Amino acid sequence: MRTFFARFGLAITILLITVIGVLSYTLYRQDVAINILSETYMRTTNELSATQGTLSEKEAGLTAKEMTLEETKGALALAEENAIELSRLLKEETERNDAFEGQIKKVSGTVVKLDKLSKMDSELLMKYSKIYFLNEHYVPPKVVPIASTSLLRTDTPEYIDTRVAPFLTDMFEDALEDGIELKVVSGYRSFDEQKSLKNAYTVTYGSGANTFSADQGYSEHQLGTTIDLTTPAIGGTYTSFADTEAYAWLLEHAHRYGFVLSYPKDNAYYVFEPWHWRFVGEDLADDLHDDGKSFYDTDQRKIDTYLISIFD
Repeated sequence: MRTFFARFGLAITILLITVIGVLSYTLYRQDVAINILSETYMRTTNELSATQGTLSEKEAGLTAKEMTLEETKGALALAEENAIELSRLLKEETERNDAFEGQIKKVSGTVVKLDKLSKMDSELLMKYSKIYFLNEHYVPPKVVPIASTSLLRTDTPEYIDTRVAPFLTDMFEDALEDGIELKVVSGYRSFDEQKSLKNAYTVTYGSGANTFSADQGYSEHQLGTTIDLTTPAIGGTYTSFADTEAYAWLLEHAHRYGFVLSYPKDNAYYVFEPWHWRFVGEDLADDLHDDGKSFYDTDQRKIDTYLISIFD
């Protein structure tokens, strides 16, 4: 035994030392590994905790954002409701303003019409032939000479209301384009001129003059809006004018220029006067023509409604 230890004691000692050393190193490495693992675990745990904290913060942030989004949605919905209400109120206010503006325009228009009507000569559309009296002081606001080329007798001037003159000129020009030559025999007559004419007719025809000549104050010629027409071939105011193309043209077209035949056949005032044409304005003349009515057969109150537009 002693020989065994003597021979192998050193080797065994070395072996033991080596084993102990290996074990010690192994244990050391294990401790190191454990420490590393522990540190790694702790670090991982900390990082996980931190991550969880971050996630919690993010979740909290998301929750806050979700809350903010919901609040925003609610605010938008409320704003939309307010906008709708404001739009409704604006619409109502606009409608009220439009209605008020319409009333203002209507009132203004009425004022303008009343002002215009107040400046119109109310005599222009009155019935005078044996009905209303036109006093001796009445004269048109302004009369102008009718062009001599439109007169039957160029040596005697004839006059017409200046506001009627353009309508007469247009009618004569258009008639001439259609091959119709019209001539004026008589235009404006003053109260005294009508009196002198009636007296002359009475001397010649006696009481028969009342069938074709108005007394002073009852003549439409005093208005300055009435003319007696003929053709060069006829040469005067004769019933034969009714047989001419000129008369036929007037019946068809004169209303377009505001003229009407005052005394058609079978009228209750004077004999048939195909030459006697009175300006009453285009609107009234058109309506009388379309309705097949005459001026003197129309109610005066209805006629008066056309006064404001007589020269339009």
